[in-house]
Amino acid sequence: MAASLPIPLVSSLENVHSDKTRWTHLASEFKRFFGKNPKYIARAPGRVNLIGEHIDYALFGVFPAAIERDILVACAPREGDLTGHVVAKNLDSKYDGQSFTPIRDHSCNWHMDIDKNHLRWESYVKAGYYGVLEHFFKNEDEKPIGCDILISGSVPAGSGLSSSAAMVVASTLTFLILNKKLDKLNKGSLVEMTMENEKRVGVNSGGMDQAASVMSNTQSALYITFHPRLSAEPIPLPITNPLSVFVCANSLVVADKVVSSKYRYNLRVVETLVAARILARRLSLTVGKTEKITLKQVVGRFIGVPDNEDIDPNALKNGLEQIIPEVEGLRQSRGGGDDTGLTLDEMVELSGLTSQEFHELYLSWVDVQATHFQLYKRTMHVFSEAQRVLDFREVCLLGANSATSTDTLEKLGRLMNKSQESCATLFECSCPELDELTQLARNAGAYGSRLTGAGWGGCTVSLVAADKVEDFIRTIGQTYAPYRGFTSEELHEVIFATKPSSGACVYEV
Repeated sequence: MAASLPIPLVSSLENVHSDKTRWTHLASEFKRFFGKNPKYIARAPGRVNLIGEHIDYALFGVFPAAIERDILVACAPREGDLTGHVVAKNLDSKYDGQSFTPIRDHSCNWHMDIDKNHLRWESYVKAGYYGVLEHFFKNEDEKPIGCDILISGSVPAGSGLSSSAAMVVASTLTFLILNKKLDKLNKGSLVEMTMENEKRVGVNSGGMDQAASVMSNTQSALYITFHPRLSAEPIPLPITNPLSVFVCANSLVVADKVVSSKYRYNLRVVETLVAARILARRLSLTVGKTEKITLKQVVGRFIGVPDNEDIDPNALKNGLEQIIPEVEGLRQSRGGGDDTGLTLDEMVELSGLTSQEFHELYLSWVDVQATHFQLYKRTMHVFSEAQRVLDFREVCLLGANSATSTDTLEKLGRLMNKSQESCATLFECSCPELDELTQLARNAGAYGSRLTGAGWGGCTVSLVAADKVEDFIRTIGQTYAPYRGFTSEELHEVIFATKPSSGACVYEV
């Protein structure tokens, strides 16, 4: 399994799917900045989630692929520096250089200042550093090595292509390799560490972004599952006639999921968790008083699968079909017939917990803001999206071994379109620009188009015939108003075709 594989340390870029000119330029700029050559360059790709949005933290499987755009971190030790001091620079001139030193208190706990309300680019570097320090430098006599680092990124920030996760993964790899700890982790444990690291910047990530960045390989997407353990199954993408590619298009609406998380991302996490408890109680399933049961665990218990056992994809599909009618019980209307959601007091009452118990379990660890909580809508999205992931996986597997017709592309496209509709109407994580961009993509010939990433801005992903890509990009450039007037070079920065890329690695220069 991919999770048990070692983290690649390579001496050649031959099998690294990335723009090689950027590596050469970064190395030369590192020498110009620091007067020495880098010793290593860590790479972590961004990712595009083909289908399966906002269901990873409910522990359902998702279907991402790494992209060729990535974060590169060139690094070298600061000779004789055992304070752990870091001098960090960024090739993008809009990001000022920074330096910082971790502080260890008398209890051997590490501290670095990260302001979650005013995040800066180096916050993600610090987040990566934290995990390495806390995991490997617990004793007073263990001292981290100081280092110089220079960063180059081609994943657009706030685009929904996981630039933040790529930055945390690449930074974590940097501090691992410089401190000779890279061989202490495998890919699965790196994913777990970087998930925890990203929480340092205030995001309760489900793990998809990190797993896709670390575990991906070329020619395949990943079917990633999280329960009862992290697993990544490479799924070859269909060989179709005509050939097809995925095209990412940036809406140019910046999706800052950290700053807005209390009424968007983190709120959705809380809504799905509370929905799971209330639905489980309605189904007379056993739930511990201090247990944060997830929606996937509800399905498992509903069909009689123990929590510590995998649910076969076919069994999961059948379980979802059986449980979806039960979700109607989460509706809450007040006269007009439409679901208006639950107040906090109503949620507490339906949870079977006291107000204090509810707050401790669901609100003490996260900041959320809402007057009504949309448990029915969120649950319907999660269950139906989990079904679509399983259907997408099945279509890919059926089409992987021989050339298939446009029927395969049309099936995948329909699933993507249904996903977009659910994201917009049930999970409410789309925005007018994403709605417009996905419709323009369909009008321009895409088989399917949907938002990718957390939503509320960022990117779309569209399934397009390979021989139509340039025409497709040109048409979107003419019809999507924010793109009008862009040069050809500027247009290809915001809308581009991508193939599945190799996962994170460290290159020894």
